[in-house]
Parts: sequence; C-alpha cells; structure tokens
Amino acid sequence: MSDDIGIRVATAADADAVDIIIRAAFAGTDFGHQGEAELVRMIDGDGDTLVSLVAERDGVIVGHVLFSRMDVDADGQPLAAAGLAPVAVRPGLQGQGIGDALIRAGLDVLREQGIAISFVLGHEAYYPRFGYSPELAARFASPFAGPHFMAMMLDSGAPWPLGGRADYAPAFGRLG
Repeated sequence: MSDDIGIRVATAADADAVDIIIRAAFAGTDFGHQGEAELVRMIDGDGDTLVSLVAERDGVIVGHVLFSRMDVDADGQPLAAAGLAPVAVRPGLQGQGIGDALIRAGLDVLREQGIAISFVLGHEAYYPRFGYSPELAARFASPFAGPHFMAMMLDSGAPWPLGGRADYAPAFGRLG
C-alpha cells in the first residue's frame, strides 16, 4: 500500500462517500445489484456496526471496510463474533493493498474489542491470507454455509469450537 493512504474510523459525515465507493467497487460484479451499499446503511441504522473504517488519500475516501455484530453460539455458549462485509476500494486503486490494510486494521480493532471470532462470505483464494478458514466455518450451521463461508479465531492460540450456529446481523436477512 502506498504511503499516502491513511486509515481512520468512519464518521456519519462519510456516509455518502462510502456509499459511492461501495457502488463503484461492486458495479459489474456478481454483487452489481448494489445491495452492498444499502446493507451498510441498514447495519448502521440497526446499531449493529462494530467496526467501520475508511482509507483516505489526500482527504478523499478511497476505501471502506465494515464488520458487523453476529449472533454466534459455539459449543453451547455465546461467542462474541463479527461478520466482515463489505470491503470496497475505488476502481483504479484496487490491487494496491488498500483493502488488505483496511481488513487488517479492522481485525486489530475487533481484537481490542474482545471479539473472539470473525466470519466472511467471500473469495476462497483471498481471505485465507488473513487467517480465515472454510474448515472452521464448516463447524457452524448458517444460511451462508458453503465453500465461500470462512471464519477465523481472532486469538490465533484459541482452540477452535467443535460446532455451533452463526447468524449475521438482521440486515443481511432483509437484503433483497
């Protein structure tokens, strides 16, 4: 990532710029229905945002990542959990490490918050570099179960739960 990119906590004043970045990043993809931008607004409106970070270059927002609260039970006990979705970088700046830096910074904040596990539904060749594992996620019943559903323990030394249930924030279920 270039040195002129800074990462900070997103504010309410950033909402429109974040919306534009997400819509541009997901245009022409499998998620081209633009649901990701609406999802961010719904999660925030519901109060389920745990971490929302923006990447800036020269005062202009060029990327965003969101982690939202999840309802997770592991081995019969509640487990503090976060879902990663979405991460977006302005087209033309993708592939330069901005998304990577946003995800790593977000994971650090989750660790500081005491979140134990994070889930993502995404590309199986991209997310394992952060520690996400389809094998760990497969231990959890979820509507999103499958090869693209991955999880990681935020304390790398923590034992993997034997099984459980993982539900994303309610906004995911309302996304049409």
